[in-house]
Order: sequence, then C-alpha cells, then structure tokens
Amino acid sequence: MPKQIHLAAHFPGVNNTTVWSDPRAGSHIEFDSFGTLARTAERAKFDFFFLAEGLRLREQGGQIYDLDVVGRPDTFTVLAALAAVTTHLGLAGTINSTFNEPYEVARQFASLDHLSAGRAAWNVVTSWDAFTGENFRRGGFLAESDRYSRATQFLAAARELFDSWPADAIVADKDTGVFLRNGSAGSFRHTDDQFDIAGRFNVPRGPQGRPVILQAGDSEAGREFAAATADAIFSRHGTLVEGQKFYRDVKRRLPAYGRPEDSLKVLPAATFVLGDTDADAHEKAAVVRRQQVSGATAIKLLEQLWNRDLSGYDPDGPLPEIDPDVSGDHIARGRASVRMHRDPIAVAAEWRARAEAEKLSIRDLIIETTNRQTFIGAPDTVATAIDDLVQQDAADGFILVPHVTPGGLDEFADTVVPLLQERGVFRTEYAGPTLRHHLGLEVPA
Repeated sequence: MPKQIHLAAHFPGVNNTTVWSDPRAGSHIEFDSFGTLARTAERAKFDFFFLAEGLRLREQGGQIYDLDVVGRPDTFTVLAALAAVTTHLGLAGTINSTFNEPYEVARQFASLDHLSAGRAAWNVVTSWDAFTGENFRRGGFLAESDRYSRATQFLAAARELFDSWPADAIVADKDTGVFLRNGSAGSFRHTDDQFDIAGRFNVPRGPQGRPVILQAGDSEAGREFAAATADAIFSRHGTLVEGQKFYRDVKRRLPAYGRPEDSLKVLPAATFVLGDTDADAHEKAAVVRRQQVSGATAIKLLEQLWNRDLSGYDPDGPLPEIDPDVSGDHIARGRASVRMHRDPIAVAAEWRARAEAEKLSIRDLIIETTNRQTFIGAPDTVATAIDDLVQQDAADGFILVPHVTPGGLDEFADTVVPLLQERGVFRTEYAGPTLRHHLGLEVPA
C-alpha cells in the first residue's frame, strides 16, 4: 500500500518567495488574507496551516530590510481567529522558546487547542541573535548548545503543564449539572537549570492531550531535539538525494528515544509553479524568479555575503572584486542566512567562478543561488514528483509556500490535489476531527 502524503500550507512572511508586485498579491496583516489561504487549504483537505513568526523586523544598513513585512501580527491572535472560520484544518504557530516562558506559552496553546477542538500545533524554535533579544531586554543571546538545552527544558516544562490535569479532573454531576473538579487538577512543579516554577495550570487538558509539536532545526542539536521531542520536522531538504539522506538521519535517531519510525513526519518546505504544460510552467517560473529578485533585492542579498555596502554596484554588472568583510558585525542584523555562510571568502570565490563561467550578472547569480522553486510543471508532472519523493522516503509530505498571497494555493488545490487523490495517496475526506488524526499520531498518554 502506498504511503499517504501529508500537505500543509505556509503563509509566507519574511522571504524572497513572495512576489509583491503581482496584481493578485494582498495584505500580509489583514485577516482576509489569512482566512482565504486557510479556507483553500481546508477545501483541499490539507493537514494544517503553518504560520511563521518574526519577533523583530529585519534591518540592513540601519534600515528595515526591503523584503520584510511591515506589520507582523501576533501568531496566537491570528490562529484563534482562524479557528472560527475553519473546522478541520490544523493550526500551527511558530513560538520562540528563547524569549518566552513555559507557563504563558502552554496556556496559550492549550487554549487554542480547546478553541479549535483539537487542531493546535506548536513549531518550537530558538533564537540565536542579540538583535532579536533586544526587544525582550535581554541584551544578549544564547550559544547553540544553550539554546537547545533551554528549548528541551522549556518543552519538558510545557508538557508537564499540559499533563497536569488528570483524566478525572472534570466530572459532570448528573443530578446538579455542575462539574466536580479533582483537587489535584493543574498542580505542577518543575525545577531544572533553566526554570523553577510551581503552581496550578488553569487550562484543562485539550482534545489532543497536547498540541502537535513541530521543529525546524537542521543542525546536529536540532535534529536530535526533533528526534526526542517532535511530531514533525520542517526541513529544507526537498530533493531526492538530500531528502533521503536527511530522512534516514532523523528517522534512525528515533529508537534511542523509544519511538517508532512513523512517530516523526519529515515535511520539507516546497514552492511550486504550475502551467498548462511543462514548458509553459518553466516559462512562468523564469518570470517569477525575475519578479522575486529585483535589481535592488539582488544587491541586498549580495551584501549579506559580502558584509559591505554594495549600493554603488550595478545589479546587471559583475560581482565585486573586493572580498567579503569578515572582521566585524554583520550588515544584515537578524538574518538567519548570515549563519549559512561559514566561510564567506570561499563562497565568494565560488560565486565569482560560476558567474564568469556562465556569464552571469549579480542579479542573474542571485537568482540562481537563491532558487526556491521545488516543483515546476503541469499538474500531473508536479503530482508525480511529489508522490515519487514521498514513496522513495525523501519526505512524508511537504509544506507548500505559494509565491502569491493569499490566492496562490488555489491552482494547486484545484489541479494537483485531485490527481493525488486519484492515485490513492491523499485523502478525499478528513479521517477525524483533530490534527493528530490528520497526521496519524497517537494521543499522548
């Protein structure tokens, strides 16, 4: 029997995927945008809606980065509102474990799980930079090992809170109609080197027991954290070879934590461009890439590697002959991409060699090196590609990121999803009311 494919919809935030200039593009803060994308995802029987969170607007050269979203609404507010306009779709929110507290976050997710009748999911992330920390008056950051240590203990504390209401905590009295509460309900105490908290948790156990836990770390520590604690891991490895390598690596870690292989879903992020034919889709994809990377954007992205002001360079001209500056603070404050270039000098040399060999301008090179289009083709081509990757254990499904918000998922829902359903690899109806049902996960004891 073929594996069943899991699909989720990502509401794009800060990235160079969104095409702002497209006439169909809408607001990233008005509720109708969130509602439209979520309703499309539910109509297509997707597992969940995924909302990222930015705790600070990014800056470059002292100015708000030109690809940032002016306005980042609160995650819980948006998801709670979506719970009222959807009935089955899971609602996943990214909430930081570095700058929050377990009681507050557990209470918010437990509330969301009740409001949505068991559809809440928490993407547990950490934050590595003092730039974001400034918003929380911490004035510093945690080293990677410390971040994941805090995240592990943060999640352990939150789970104790979720589980602090026993099964008999609330009992309906047939005669009086009132609820009798177990005297120990909500009682907790958690002490470790990060937290020393004790009291009573004031939200009963949710329909799912606990929210579904997502994780997006790709480092060694992040993969181990996911194997120990997560129900799904949000990966960036969407090709066959790299996907299979990542899939095998995280799955092999599960037995050490007493977990079966299917208890952790691997869900890479994926973009798509559809056309009437494969050739038509590739033509559209080339146009989309030019829209995603304007000349100004190309210079901004190049500055993130060079760590220099390159505003005087022509985006249609050659790469700078000067080497990247590796001496001081980075020009792009708060950019996760800063950490992707461990050796900027070596990367710059590779880029120069490629640009010279392929006769690429700065803009052309940035388009090639930041390519985010995972699936390109006619609907049948895309459906086949998705199915093949899942059946060959490169993924358990995909979190789709449309390049137009909020209507960019409609074509996929109307053309690709029916083909996957015809193949018998994607649901035609939801099997149950909760997100754990959609993902095939057990309710925690």
